[in-house]
Amino acid sequence: MPEGQISSPTPASGGKTSYKPRNVRRILCVFPRYAPSFGTFQYSFKLMDVQAFMPPQGLLLIAAYLPAEWEVRFIDENFEPATDADLRWADAVFTSGMHVQRKFIEEIAGRAHRFDKPVVLGGPSVSGCPEYYPTVDLLHVGEIGDSTDKIIEYLDEGPRRPPAQLRFTTNDRLALEAFPTPAYDQIDVSKYFLGSVQYSSGCPYRCEFCDIPALYGRNPRLKSPGQLIRELKSILKNGATGPVYFVDDNFIGNAKATRAMLPPLIEFQKANRYPLRLSCEATLNLAQNPEILADMREAAFDTIFVGIETPEEGALGAMLKKQNLRQPILEAIQTLNSYGMEVVSGIIMGLDTDTPATGRNILKFIEASGIPMLTINLLYALPKTALFDRLQKEGRLIDGENRVSNVVFKMPYDDTVKMWRECITEAYQPENIFRRFIYQTEHTYPNRLKVERKVSLRELKMGLGVIGRVLWHVGLRADYRAKFWKIAMPLLRQGRVEEVIHIAVVTYHLIHFARDIAEGRMEACFYADPSKTLDAALATGQVAQAAE
Repeated sequence: MPEGQISSPTPASGGKTSYKPRNVRRILCVFPRYAPSFGTFQYSFKLMDVQAFMPPQGLLLIAAYLPAEWEVRFIDENFEPATDADLRWADAVFTSGMHVQRKFIEEIAGRAHRFDKPVVLGGPSVSGCPEYYPTVDLLHVGEIGDSTDKIIEYLDEGPRRPPAQLRFTTNDRLALEAFPTPAYDQIDVSKYFLGSVQYSSGCPYRCEFCDIPALYGRNPRLKSPGQLIRELKSILKNGATGPVYFVDDNFIGNAKATRAMLPPLIEFQKANRYPLRLSCEATLNLAQNPEILADMREAAFDTIFVGIETPEEGALGAMLKKQNLRQPILEAIQTLNSYGMEVVSGIIMGLDTDTPATGRNILKFIEASGIPMLTINLLYALPKTALFDRLQKEGRLIDGENRVSNVVFKMPYDDTVKMWRECITEAYQPENIFRRFIYQTEHTYPNRLKVERKVSLRELKMGLGVIGRVLWHVGLRADYRAKFWKIAMPLLRQGRVEEVIHIAVVTYHLIHFARDIAEGRMEACFYADPSKTLDAALATGQVAQAAE
């Protein structure tokens, strides 16, 4: 049935879709695997006894939105693959993901098609590049809204594979305040490295390399504070034991709304004896808002991801990231640290403004800032960005099996990759990263809110297990164990056990992943299709061996 022939029911005001199905359908929601990545901490999973990075909130949202009469099962293939029995059970298969999961999305579709099951694909990758997925049956382009209800109606009329691909594009988005609570009851949140929650969507800035404005808009849309609290309660009920990440595109995209949301969040944390540790991503100009920072500290935010991108001011101007120039970058970082918030930074190499001195400048910045973790990545032009459009006009987009970026750099390609590899491997030498963590223990962690957390017997047992695994893998077996004990012993004498665990878990992953990069097991661009690198690493056992 062509898209234009399907009616458009009005989306529900909250919870399930308002579409009333005539039939009961069985929907299998399958989230694809992630390839190993610098920012997903797969090496540290065994220390924490977890199996995946973050709950796939988008697909859990869809699972919650489907008609109440329908049977819904959820499988995260980062835990285990969907079986033939699962696929036979389903009337239709839903999946979602980002560009880096493209290969695994295609695999899910291929397995479902073996049983002649229609596949529905939504999420950021297909919304940005529908042309990436010619074999998928139904494409959901855009956010949840009228197109979602059209797909539900299509499946209600008969769960069948269409003779040709159908594309459903959202014209009327469901308001965030009408979103149901994601189906956290379908998962065990404790088996994820981080919990996740979303309060807003969209970002007002127009950084050249970013696809957020095109996908989600420049005027941030919001949930209500009460809705946010309900979601946090659900996360707790379904196993969360501490860290929860706000996946908002920009936590202060609407600063007025953020100020209004924080007092109820503080009240929730206090009333429950601070069961959660919170983190988010925001633009660096957050440092200019002491009122928000004070409330974030009171709500127990302890980590902020900031897209610093580069310490070179000319480059920031060229990429339209002028919000990072409103005050000196190091001064802004020190301000965030003064509220107890450890900064995690994004860094991009391969910019048009890069010179042979760029790598050294980045290393000097890393040392001066004391930032422990930086996701240092080679530039990749994402579709739906001003960068992609500009480079396409300039004839500077290229694909090739021997390239890890689709950008023709101004500097020679090999020189850029070599500079990137030298930069990231030096930044994560054990002595260097531990020195930056020592800075955090002296200048950041003491500024955090002092709270007596609510700890259940289950959490206590889990915590003791983490301590045991940290002592074994890091304190006894790691070749850098002497450097670890140099920072750990003074903290343990002061009773700062959580900080020791945090440092051990983060460094374990970063050190091993940097070694993978230095030895050629991982590529220099985490936006690119990682399938060849992943397949080679898994086939040779290199990924597993490197962590021992």
